[in-house]
Amino acid sequence: MNRIEERFVRLKRDGKKGFIVYIGAGDPNLEATRRLALAFEQAGVDVLELGVPFSDPLADGLVNQLAAQRGLESGTTPPKVLETVAAIRKDSQIPIVLYIYFNLIHRVGMEQFITDAARAGVDGLLVLDLPPEEADNYEALMRQAGLCHIYLVAPTTPDDRIELIVKRGSGFIYYVSREGVTGMQNQVASNLAQQVAKIRTHTSLPIAVGFGISSPEQAKLVGSVADASVVGSAVVNQIAELGRSPELVVGVSRFVKSLADAVKSA
Repeated sequence: MNRIEERFVRLKRDGKKGFIVYIGAGDPNLEATRRLALAFEQAGVDVLELGVPFSDPLADGLVNQLAAQRGLESGTTPPKVLETVAAIRKDSQIPIVLYIYFNLIHRVGMEQFITDAARAGVDGLLVLDLPPEEADNYEALMRQAGLCHIYLVAPTTPDDRIELIVKRGSGFIYYVSREGVTGMQNQVASNLAQQVAKIRTHTSLPIAVGFGISSPEQAKLVGSVADASVVGSAVVNQIAELGRSPELVVGVSRFVKSLADAVKSA
């Protein structure tokens, strides 16, 4: 069983909610990414999303755009991200998803990239700009490699399209709780429970909710209605603030643990 699927089976068995963290790979450098991944596992993170730096991250708000820029400036490339995943795998079995734009996969060649990702120890891909209608070959290659292909559902997604998307996905469904790009918000969307319930009528896959969650209170609230909370920009912002400080890993992990503890108490 894939590590992502295995983790959600275990969470369900234990009556716990999942906690997913997003960070930009290579921000501020790939050694920091490796160390953060290991620390996050100890802090209670269930799935790690690594954003592969891209020059035109259209789904991302300013915080994550700047993280991608810092990743590119540190020399981070898709092959180097995979090398870092392989390095993480020497010490950890934390489930890892690459958050990636399709152009980066296309440039390498889809079959080659998926093969290389699986070999490195990646568990799933979340391709931001690949719609299910154009993903037949991609999904077949992902299944063959044993990787989860994770799809997004948005607040504006019509019911018939939700049904199409969730039937095509695997691992978990990522519900984008707000319209627009990634970024920290002051409150959770008021219709969240209703939207999650609507998605549940179409799938038995776990539903993870992200985009805008920035505090332990919000993470706990999301955990009370969904199967997992996803926090990205708020963690990336911590990395930006601590930068190359010797306290980077300790400081960010402390914040991440406060979020993880909140989700686990939901």
